[in-house]
Amino acid sequence: MKKEEKKEEKKVTRPKKEVKTKETKKEKKKIVSEEQQDNTMEYFIYILIIFLIIMIRTFIVTPVRVNGSSMYPTLKNGEIMILNKINYRFNDIKRFDIVVVNEEDQKIIKRVIGLPGETLKYENNTLYIDGQEVKEPYLKEETEDFNLKELGFTKIPEGYYFVMGDNRDNSKDSRIIGPVKRKQISGRTKLVILPLKEKGFKN
Repeated sequence: MKKEEKKEEKKVTRPKKEVKTKETKKEKKKIVSEEQQDNTMEYFIYILIIFLIIMIRTFIVTPVRVNGSSMYPTLKNGEIMILNKINYRFNDIKRFDIVVVNEEDQKIIKRVIGLPGETLKYENNTLYIDGQEVKEPYLKEETEDFNLKELGFTKIPEGYYFVMGDNRDNSKDSRIIGPVKRKQISGRTKLVILPLKEKGFKN
């Protein structure tokens, strides 16, 4: 009787062990599969984030640094601004916009003063566009007399813009480099984000 009981116990216990082993293998495979899916999804999210960052920086907005004092006191050396690259895809460049210009492998920040087809001159510290006086409320510095004819133009050519720094005595701008092409203007900037004490919109 005892031998028969032992045989029966063995018969009963063996299938249980096999079931557990099969179930354990299935669970392990399931866990590994889930981990692989999680990793794949995580990689996809990282790639998507990197792609979005590249697209945003290339076509929409990107930080830009103020170098030098040519836009003082409106902008100060070292300030970090946000360059809006998409605005001019839908809107025209306007007078007094602060823009980023690509000039000889560097980016310079200037203010748009003259538009295509306009005449421009400074006389007695006053700006004249097409013979009409135009106020510059942002300006703190005096501007020496200047006429487009000094650059060999009677009018600003079509597709070009006349840009200047607010710090008129210390600015390499269109008075020196001439009017800039539309394609040289990479976008508009007016929001300072750093340093925090200077943050805000500048006009």
